[in-house]
Amino acid sequence: MKELSQEEWKSQLEKDDQAVILDVRTQEEVEDGYIPTAKNLDIYKGQEFINEVEKLDKDKNYYIYCRSGKRSAQACTILDQMGFANTYNLEGGFMEWEGEKSED
Repeated sequence: MKELSQEEWKSQLEKDDQAVILDVRTQEEVEDGYIPTAKNLDIYKGQEFINEVEKLDKDKNYYIYCRSGKRSAQACTILDQMGFANTYNLEGGFMEWEGEKSED
């Protein structure tokens, strides 16, 4: 896992054609807005979260965020333990995100 600042996250993401953005917040949090193209996998769902992670391509690069950066750091650790080579945690999480946002 690598911790990325908002600026590092944006610039690295723009150049990464193997990037997958994971939002590990709850559905309620996602309804308040999310980073475009993010796939939502709620880390609080425990085994269901693990089951969904197992379906992911380990060769991709995972950019993971939550509300503040704590759950996403946990998610990065879990993915690392499951054999994912490249996981990136967004420092400060969505609360500090200044990039593009989407809402349903």
